[in-house]
Amino acid sequence: MTTATKPLAVVTGASSGIGFELAKQFARHDFDLVLAAEDDELATAADQVRACGAEVEAVRTDLAAAEGVEELVRRLAGRPVEALAVNAGVGINGEFAGDTLLEDQLTVVDLNVRSAVHLTKRVVPGMIGRGHGRVLFTSSIAGTSPAPYQAVYAASKAFLTSFAEGLRGEVKDKGVTVTALLPGPTDTEFFERADMEDTKLAAGDKDSAAEIAEAGYEALMAGEDKVVAGMAKNKLQAAASRVLPDEAKAKQQGKMMKPGSADA
Repeated sequence: MTTATKPLAVVTGASSGIGFELAKQFARHDFDLVLAAEDDELATAADQVRACGAEVEAVRTDLAAAEGVEELVRRLAGRPVEALAVNAGVGINGEFAGDTLLEDQLTVVDLNVRSAVHLTKRVVPGMIGRGHGRVLFTSSIAGTSPAPYQAVYAASKAFLTSFAEGLRGEVKDKGVTVTALLPGPTDTEFFERADMEDTKLAAGDKDSAAEIAEAGYEALMAGEDKVVAGMAKNKLQAAASRVLPDEAKAKQQGKMMKPGSADA
């Protein structure tokens, strides 16, 4: 159990990658934490975050299931949440209408979209009631363009960015800030888990998860609406997405995400 002497941050998808680095950012800035993930790496991650000086509670639960989100909420036990980092996400690479499984594609929707809405709905009203709080959504620059071979994933990230912006408009005068973090390719387990290791995107340059998390944390604390983090090319891609037609953006994304494109 975390103490009441420090503000409480909740981070999902915290066992590795950006979520783990976000947890360390909060710990180093005098937050206690509740960390959530579904895999057995969570216990090790929690120990490393504790080493940064925080009290940490690890909740191993599957947030792709509604009952998993409710388990996390139950473990919060009504404690005030000062910062919520909605970071858990997954991708599945391959042709949507091809040999990818419907079950896997729906898991992308359930984790990236449904659980984000569910958890936010359960936590943000308490922030509004207290008159203060911060929410960070880990979206992606993939959501700024249609993405062949990652059609559902990119759409889920577009949803998160839009959801963050809409929610921000609702709560901006109620003491709560909402920030969207849009990283580009990042050196995490994502590419392996999404079966993307043979793609041109996975073979290219990547930002460190620590750098992305630091940018996200700083934007959150500054109350910014969004931050495109990492390499300059990420910012160029985000800027180009505002002027290029969808067909052109989809063609470019498809070249990067097509299975086997790393050797092309």
